Amino acid sequence: MLVNSNVNVVLDRRALVRVFDELLWSLRRAGVSVATSQSLDWLRAVDAIGLAEPGDLRAALVALTATERSQVPIVERVFDRFFTGERLRGDLFERLGARGLTAGEVDVVRGLLAEVARAGTDEGAAVSAVVGRGAAFDRLLGLAGARIDAFGTRVARGWLVEQARASVGMRRAKDGLASLRGLLADAFGDARAVEVLALLDAEIQAAEADVKGMVDARRSARAERERAREQRLTTRAFATLTPEERVKVRRAVKLVAEKMAGAERVRSRRAAQGRFDARLTLRAAWRTSGVPVQAVRRRRRPGKPKLFLLCDVSDSVRGASELLLEVVQTAQNAFSGTRSFVFVRDLGEATDLLAREPPDRSRELIAGGSVVPVTENSSYGRVLRLFLERYGRVVDKRTTVVILGDGRTNWVDDGAPTLDAIRARAKALVWLCPEPRSEWSIGDSAMGRFAPKCTEVLEVSSVEALEVAARRLRRLRAR
Repeated sequence: MLVNSNVNVVLDRRALVRVFDELLWSLRRAGVSVATSQSLDWLRAVDAIGLAEPGDLRAALVALTATERSQVPIVERVFDRFFTGERLRGDLFERLGARGLTAGEVDVVRGLLAEVARAGTDEGAAVSAVVGRGAAFDRLLGLAGARIDAFGTRVARGWLVEQARASVGMRRAKDGLASLRGLLADAFGDARAVEVLALLDAEIQAAEADVKGMVDARRSARAERERAREQRLTTRAFATLTPEERVKVRRAVKLVAEKMAGAERVRSRRAAQGRFDARLTLRAAWRTSGVPVQAVRRRRRPGKPKLFLLCDVSDSVRGASELLLEVVQTAQNAFSGTRSFVFVRDLGEATDLLAREPPDRSRELIAGGSVVPVTENSSYGRVLRLFLERYGRVVDKRTTVVILGDGRTNWVDDGAPTLDAIRARAKALVWLCPEPRSEWSIGDSAMGRFAPKCTEVLEVSSVEALEVAARRLRRLRAR
């Protein structure tokens, strides 16, 4: 017996274990894996906290069970549902008694199930576990759930349900139940045997529902974990990504680039159609007795905007530049009048390379030094002067110049005054920096001097920030 001073009652330890074993089943069916050691910790927590404060007990069980943040709401939901009116399932024989079988009839069913289980056949073991829906069934569900997790979330639900049914032995259980028909008829007579068999078949149907619920819960929990993981990756700084994470982030960056290209196509289509002009429509209606037969649209005068993209590909920003080049290449293909450049100490144009090569190949060629040598240290002062000398004459008030770089000068001339000359010629000068603002003026960073000379400076240290910058860049260019 367990004496709990908080509630001043004596608790039956076996009843307590029974209640929390039911809760354990509920959690596992909801997709939360609970180890044996955790279930023992549960009982220790109940012994220490008591039942008088459900909120404290709930918090303790969440802390002991949830190993990931995504599991916290699942554990809380199961706990609340379990202790706010959901009936405990009880064991098979209690359920049969509650549905009308007498104590003697329940004993007969217990004996028959034990007999088929002792026979050692697969069907006998399966019917005993599935119909009982107790600890043995729970273990089978746990094994089936592990298989479901291995398949992932992209597999069809129906196929996963069939795999789970096979794993718990649902077909064998039905075959085993069919073999009980004769034994039940001998024990109860044909009429009563049909009624008892119907009750046992209802238990198998309930087990089927448990299997489907487990599959749905596992798929939902895994999808939630993947969403949380993807969300964390979109806010992680590029410099902190592992090679495996970088592959996933590249897909997210590609999606940002595709969104930017899609938005540009929509803008171009709308610009070609023109905007509805109510005043001109009404003026034209005078020719048709005041009836506006045809809508008049005002087309924007084509300004032929130009976009010049300069991307730093030095070692200090290599991790980010591989991702940013994805956006550069997409922008070049989406926006007419776009020219792309890469730089370290020298400046080279990559427009033709990005136009003819696929993204992976173009990044490989640029990283290999096919456009500019990449083994030297960055020299922003030299690069900015080269850009002004070579291309300054074609930069005009229709040109948006975008520089993608960390602004780290290696303690040489930063060329900040040259930015004044570029900005004076261009429509806008935008700097996209892959480092967080907190590091912009630390060490050899010249971002503190570059920022005041630009039309806008945006942090692009993560996918989330890159998407914001892409939208902003699109609006600047459309003005």
